[in-house]
Amino acid sequence: MNLEDFIKNYFNETAEIVKNIDPVQVNKAIDILHNAWENGNTVFVMGNGGSAATATHFTCDLLKPTHNPGEERFKAICLNDNVPVMSAWVNDVGWDHLYVGQLENFMKKGDVLVGFSVHGGSVGDENNRWSANMPKAIKYAKEKGAKTIGFAGFDGGAMKLHCDACVVIPVESTPHVEGLHMVLHHAIISALKKKMNVIEEHK
Repeated sequence: MNLEDFIKNYFNETAEIVKNIDPVQVNKAIDILHNAWENGNTVFVMGNGGSAATATHFTCDLLKPTHNPGEERFKAICLNDNVPVMSAWVNDVGWDHLYVGQLENFMKKGDVLVGFSVHGGSVGDENNRWSANMPKAIKYAKEKGAKTIGFAGFDGGAMKLHCDACVVIPVESTPHVEGLHMVLHHAIISALKKKMNVIEEHK
């Protein structure tokens, strides 16, 4: 297969995957985020590896473009942005406590925890654990009375089992999952702006 055919095939695969994303879960995520904004709650966002970049970008777009001048804005914090704090938790307590350690400072009932993860976090297998800090944070958030949103791929992992809303990219491909998480991110931000009646300054 030459490169042109490879790219065409990749785009065709992407189009087919999009058709199988559950819109009900997307709507649930939008409603949870909108309610957080209406009630003045804080949205915490997290991700590991490439998903950390998506978490940062999602937090940026919650904070900046989703408001009209003079109106209430989203309160959002990205848990993977402060490298000194992250390294302190990992060094002193361990990787698994990375996000819980930060949430203990801030999280209140009614807040929202959003996680981006290719596999959704491992489920109960101590010998094959990935992103174990994320299921632990989700459990902590639920204990505190917060809402939880997961963006996952593959079979959804722990996020699908435990989040109040979980949007799964139904494919076993890290590039497709990470790419379509970005598409979902922008679709959700655009939907929130419509619900919040945000006036577009730039077309």
